[in-house]
Amino acid sequence: MDWRVRGLCLREDPDLFFPIGGVNSGMAVLQTDEAKVVCSHCPVTRQCLAWAIDVGPVEGIWGGTTEGERRAMRRSAARESEATDNAA
Repeated sequence: MDWRVRGLCLREDPDLFFPIGGVNSGMAVLQTDEAKVVCSHCPVTRQCLAWAIDVGPVEGIWGGTTEGERRAMRRSAARESEATDNAA
């Protein structure tokens, strides 16, 4: 079974996971926080996050993270990989 059919987001309004406005604007922050609460209870958060990181830049909340948070995760992983490669 595909992990996507088990996501709690399927029971929510899809717009919740695609906040409109600036990252630090009041309404977008509230919407992001609300989406992250749904993700925090979801049984497939890890798979969702892994997919979003693998795919690259995707808009919206995936795996309980924003696009900016995932970008930071990818940069951090790249730095760790580079450090490991240089140490070898």
